[in-house]
Amino acid sequence: MNLLLHLENELTNYILSAFKIDKSFLRNDLFALNVDEQKQGFGDLSSNIALLLAKPLGQQPRSIAQKIQHEFSHPFVSKIEIAGPGFLNIWLTPQAYVTLAETLFEQQEQFFKLEKNTQKHTFNVEFVSANPTGPLHLGHGRGGIIGDVLGNVLRFLGHSVTKEFYINDAGSQIQKLGASFKARCLEQLGFEFQLPEDGYQGEYLKELAAKCIAQYGSALPEKSDEFFAQYAKTELLEAIKKTLIDYGIHFDTWFSEKTLHDSGAITQSLKRLEERDQTYVQDHALWFRSTTYGDDKDRVVRKANGELTYAAADIAYLENKISRGFDKIVIVLGQDHHSYKQRLAGFLQALGYKADMLDVILYQLVTLKESGELVRMSKRAGKIVTLRDIIDTVGKDVARFFYLNRKADAHLDFDIDLALKKTEENPVYYVQYAYVRTGSIIQKGHTQEGLAQIGPHDAVNLGQEEQLLLKKIVSLKNLLEAISSSNQTHSLTYYVLELAQLFHSYYAKNRVIDAEKIDQSRARLLLIIILRNTFKTCLDLLGVSSPDKM
Repeated sequence: MNLLLHLENELTNYILSAFKIDKSFLRNDLFALNVDEQKQGFGDLSSNIALLLAKPLGQQPRSIAQKIQHEFSHPFVSKIEIAGPGFLNIWLTPQAYVTLAETLFEQQEQFFKLEKNTQKHTFNVEFVSANPTGPLHLGHGRGGIIGDVLGNVLRFLGHSVTKEFYINDAGSQIQKLGASFKARCLEQLGFEFQLPEDGYQGEYLKELAAKCIAQYGSALPEKSDEFFAQYAKTELLEAIKKTLIDYGIHFDTWFSEKTLHDSGAITQSLKRLEERDQTYVQDHALWFRSTTYGDDKDRVVRKANGELTYAAADIAYLENKISRGFDKIVIVLGQDHHSYKQRLAGFLQALGYKADMLDVILYQLVTLKESGELVRMSKRAGKIVTLRDIIDTVGKDVARFFYLNRKADAHLDFDIDLALKKTEENPVYYVQYAYVRTGSIIQKGHTQEGLAQIGPHDAVNLGQEEQLLLKKIVSLKNLLEAISSSNQTHSLTYYVLELAQLFHSYYAKNRVIDAEKIDQSRARLLLIIILRNTFKTCLDLLGVSSPDKM
């Protein structure tokens, strides 16, 4: 347990004892680290605990704050001041920073993980899950990075995580794909052809048709419709997998929707809903009572002709996930699926499960900007910008960082011109340069007399100049825990960029290696080592490379 957690526990115990209140009135995070460079005059930690206790205690928050100020003490707290109506500003002692640096150096990335006694969960994180009817498009890059980084963070903290891709390989879209692909093959063989009215128009089917003709030649027209559907689906799914690998995403499970149909799992799930009186028949179709759980309308799960709907498959898929032992289910979807969260939560409740085991992350649209202009796209007309285009143009690292560098629920403009810059304007370049610079400083230290074998004992010579950077490093722990509950993965890109800015500012003002100040140099090299480890941790979680030179 690091000293800040110890301090928080001590403050919690004091409050429970001094005010005789139930622990349920207290939040897990009693105070926040002050890492704002412009507000260092307000202490190292701040807390609004007095304001939170005012109502249950029936007291003025300032009088509560005064009691805490006068009575609470801790070896690592130098003073407590009251601000405004009852905010507490807390200053740490110099020794507190020494201890934090020692712990960070010794524990490295373990410092940022959950404590051993913290409850861990088994997560299923499903994302991308694109229909295998064409290449991944521009928007899939955003859903992919959100899900991938969330899975990385959860796994890093100590949870069990399965990253999953749901293959939509059942239903009419596969038959439509087969008909579209067959038409393209016949076209290239010189036969009369007609594309389905609502078929797939992309150039990728022409390229795939050429490959298929090279394999099967003149025998192709005799092939069944099922052959064309399965050939196109298999080839396009392999292309999707290759694109995702090149994007740095590796799925643990590729789950086929078709297996739910073939195994009878969907029929069994619907039967359980019927037994729980969660369905009804109307106009010869089977309906799920979705409005009971807050949906805007009831949903058909089996059509009058007996055909099962996507909603029916979703029900069986949720049950399948639960049967595999997952107690937390996260699904990343585009904003056009905004009604899914309520619907899926209703399915769970209707089957007797808790709705809070499900999280649905919705992400907004992505537009591409080049030379200051929006790039127009039309999937129907076959004019699409693919994720492969983005990766090939700007590279994996830049693509991942740019896609994540905005809140999921905010529209994202992907600026190609900025992404291609090799200057500090490009946030990826800026962060990677900070990492490279830490390595250069450490390497230089190795060549200087008296600066070998830097260790935790050197922390004793850290000065006030290093305190802000140390606090920013420490704050990563709370940030990662916050991401695990809020799913706000973009905050990790914000954090690592802010950390790089603080480091560059520190480096510009402070000489790290000074032959005339060996003790100070050793302490500052210790900080740089800790900083480099932290950059590496963040870049690994983001799936962005950590270059040794640039």
